[in-house]
Amino acid sequence: MKISDIKQDCRFFKGDIPCKPSKIHGVLCTDCKYYDKIKEKILIIKLAAAGDVLRTTPLLYPLNKKYPESYIIWLTNFSELVPQKKFDLNFKNKTIGVDTIFEYNLNNVLFLKEIEFDVIINLDKDNEAIALTKSIKSKEKYGFTLEDRFCYPVNKFADGKYLTGTFDFISKQNKKSYLEEIFEICGFKFNKEKYILDKDTILKEEWNIDKTKIIVGLNTGCGARWISREWKEEYWIKLVNLLNEENFEVILLGGPQEHSKNLRIKERTKAKYFGNFELKKFIDLVDNCNIIVTQVTMALHIAIALEKYVVLMNNIFNPNEFELYDNGVIIMPDRECRCYYSPVCTNQEYNCMDFLPAEKIFNAILDYRKSKNK
Repeated sequence: MKISDIKQDCRFFKGDIPCKPSKIHGVLCTDCKYYDKIKEKILIIKLAAAGDVLRTTPLLYPLNKKYPESYIIWLTNFSELVPQKKFDLNFKNKTIGVDTIFEYNLNNVLFLKEIEFDVIINLDKDNEAIALTKSIKSKEKYGFTLEDRFCYPVNKFADGKYLTGTFDFISKQNKKSYLEEIFEICGFKFNKEKYILDKDTILKEEWNIDKTKIIVGLNTGCGARWISREWKEEYWIKLVNLLNEENFEVILLGGPQEHSKNLRIKERTKAKYFGNFELKKFIDLVDNCNIIVTQVTMALHIAIALEKYVVLMNNIFNPNEFELYDNGVIIMPDRECRCYYSPVCTNQEYNCMDFLPAEKIFNAILDYRKSKNK
């Protein structure tokens, strides 16, 4: 076999090590029935945050449909949340996903900058993402790039999302969900395509949970940045007590930042708390719940991906932004929040989250139970 016989445009070709068909079946490029020709190379840049990476996965449906013979690379900080294509024993693609997932680091950036792509999609406005979009070669680009010293739309498809992110007044008038906007950025129309989360990667555990009851997971955190969304600990305690009185099984959820809070809530109620875990184990715990009560956090998007009923507490974001797929409800405070998209509450008169009583969340959960008992 000659170097000229190598089919570098094959999906499975590695270049530095044997490809899987060769390794498993002993074939060469000259006699390989598994040859899968690539027509387009596509790069998706969606670095963070974890929830945003997960809610970007529905884009893979129209991308795979429009470019069925493409090779897709996704650059991210959360590789465990990006679905990868799976192939059967005959190396036929069986799933919607990407071909390669690259962690965002210097080595991978240096590598990607030497590839010429057919399509680049960048949905991040961060400096590193827009700089990469500008510097990496591609025939077509979508999303956001670097112009002078600013983030700027690559083309007219991104104008709408750019304006809603740049001016609060326009953002408040927006009627589109985040998914509608990112589909629009890429020239697609959103048709309720769902999140993609590979359950095969979840770390399965045996949890001490009473599954004869409706299981409510309470995600008590709001993140370190957006503390204007924080709900009082006393409200969480009251909600737990109301749920226990109605014979719900209550599980406290959170990360390291919520650990002390959840321990205190557990001490004062009958809620169960198992601790904070790595992402894949946390996903499994969420998967054991029927209902998730949460702020706009990673847990929200995990719950949506797992098709759990969501009770979403929202105060500082446009509620139209969220796509719950008709499987949840958005609960707002009874008084207007005057700190729109502000990390810290700027209203000197009152904190709007103080006007979101536990009873309002409790009633939403009761409504869910009634609907299931019909």
